[in-house]
Amino acid sequence: MTLTTEQVRYVPRDPWNTVIGIDPSLTATGIASSNGWCQVVGWTDKKNPITGLPHQARREALHEVRQLVTDTIGRPDLVVMELPAVSRAGGGAHERGWLWWEIYNYLGSLEIPTGLLSPNQRALYATGKGNAGKGAVIDAIARRFPDWATDGNDNAADAVALMAAGCDWLGHPLAPMPQTHRAAITKAIWPDTLTGDPS
Repeated sequence: MTLTTEQVRYVPRDPWNTVIGIDPSLTATGIASSNGWCQVVGWTDKKNPITGLPHQARREALHEVRQLVTDTIGRPDLVVMELPAVSRAGGGAHERGWLWWEIYNYLGSLEIPTGLLSPNQRALYATGKGNAGKGAVIDAIARRFPDWATDGNDNAADAVALMAAGCDWLGHPLAPMPQTHRAAITKAIWPDTLTGDPS
């Protein structure tokens, strides 16, 4: 087993809502919870990357990654996922797309409301600039949301930004956010209904 996570958690239900942010990745899916934690999970065998495995082994590895992600997510009240960066170059696009849809299908099968932010919207919410780089997002998240220890990991920081945007959309912002940042919320895709009472 070449998957890694410090601890696979089942997310407890908050009195109002547990919100999870997900930045999907084969090797480093960032996951953040409104309950105060964030972590990065995925395939870490650099000598045997998923995209280089024989097809049967690759299929099994992909299923393991999906299971690790879904086990870590649990059953929250709202999930905010980053939309795929369709213009992203490099290998593994086929596999990354599969993982994204599998997570999305898992959420749908459990009727978990799901919001979707593009990479630019996620960066806009975190920094006020849609074209902000990874370092700027990490710094902004560390300043505004210090309770979520990302340890400088851009995947974890992205997940915190997504989760925080979801909390803000629900009317429970985790920190005061300028209107320039909150413009990302109006541009995002949000579910029509929520489970429970978000008030």
